[in-house]
Amino acid sequence: MGYVCRFFTFIREWSSLSCMDEAQQKKRILVVEDEKYLRELYLEILKDEGYEVVGAADGEEGFNAMKQGGFSLILLDIMLPKMDGISILKKITETPPDKPNGSVVILSNLGQDNVIAEGISLGAKGYMVKSDYTPDQVVTEVKNYLTQ
Repeated sequence: MGYVCRFFTFIREWSSLSCMDEAQQKKRILVVEDEKYLRELYLEILKDEGYEVVGAADGEEGFNAMKQGGFSLILLDIMLPKMDGISILKKITETPPDKPNGSVVILSNLGQDNVIAEGISLGAKGYMVKSDYTPDQVVTEVKNYLTQ
């Protein structure tokens, strides 16, 4: 009798997982940001919203994570040690990721309009000027990009 109950419990749990639509499944977000405070802030607020979040502290780490792929959204700083965000975008188009990634959103500072334009031309879906967004606004923007 115990085996039968465990079997039906397994089937019920499995079917509820397999019936979840994409919106219900946990989204993976990559945050490539060298400023430790900002990276940790973004990681914390996005984890609190239920996202699976991975952080990268420099361009090389960011590229390697993007190369593995499987992210629903990537927040990519432009000014990074080891490899800047534009170089990452160029390199990732030359060597596609192992698993597809979702949208890339550029994280920039004020006065980087030409760099932002280049990032958009390389496939980024948008940008956020870091100093213009409160943590709640970052969460709202992330949700917006994930539903596009």
